[in-house]
Amino acid sequence: MADGHDHEHLSAATAGDAHKGKLLAATGLVGGFFVVELVGGLLTNSLALLSDAAHMFTDVLGLGMALAAIQAASIGTRNRQRTFGLYRLEILAALANAVLLFGVAIYILIEAVRRFGDPPEVLGGPLLVVAVVGLIVNLIAFALLRSAAPDSLNLEGAYLEVLADTLGSVGVIIAAVVIQLTGFALIDPIFAVCIGLFVLPRTWRLGGKALRILTQQAPPHLDVEVILADLGAVAGVADVHDLHVWTLTSGMEVASAHVLVADGHDTHTVLHAARSVLHDIHGVGHATLQVESDAHAACDDCPETW
Repeated sequence: MADGHDHEHLSAATAGDAHKGKLLAATGLVGGFFVVELVGGLLTNSLALLSDAAHMFTDVLGLGMALAAIQAASIGTRNRQRTFGLYRLEILAALANAVLLFGVAIYILIEAVRRFGDPPEVLGGPLLVVAVVGLIVNLIAFALLRSAAPDSLNLEGAYLEVLADTLGSVGVIIAAVVIQLTGFALIDPIFAVCIGLFVLPRTWRLGGKALRILTQQAPPHLDVEVILADLGAVAGVADVHDLHVWTLTSGMEVASAHVLVADGHDTHTVLHAARSVLHDIHGVGHATLQVESDAHAACDDCPETW
């Protein structure tokens, strides 16, 4: 069995802790301005601003779930009964974010279509002021989360929400300027539709990534057939079967396999070489390998473990 189980857990927990301060700051900023934007949207009667406020609300929930997932994962590593910690909570939080964002985007699209037939009066001046402040808040939160997003699917979800809100704020500003200059009220639901259409495909991809991990599919960047061939090419390996590769949480790829060693070869040497193939070539840092001599009983006599 490959070493490094505790090291993997410690590294992931440390990475989460490193981003906790950024998440906390972003949550405070976005949460505070959500109230301002919600009140502003109701007072100005702007669907675009209300849609941006709705996205801000999902940001607050998403960032809060990201913080909770990091904390839970850190706590989970201290309990030996949780042999893989609580890292899957991060993926569940990302999936919840995706579902929430998808629902909000659909609602905004439906409401925008309704307004095309009967566009209400929108107060362009106050709308512009709130939108500009919202853009500033989103840019600060965007900067805080940008460097952390590649390290975690959960943080990527929060980052995408803030990115959508940043672009949404730009759209609201444009809509406010158009309303002020021309009085063209339909620009408000038009930009609301644009915001919704921007969010939907990104939300779909995020949900797909989360489901791929939860169903324990092989990571898309790893070819299982290639891994199988590389392990089989290790000197002394007679056969490799029961190979499983999956993602435990963002940045933590896991593999298990049954490796049969040909007679006359040292099993420890083969194990070391197989681990090197997985780690150095394919980037799989946590591997559980069952290594047996070819002289061992046929595998057909072994109990099925999967």
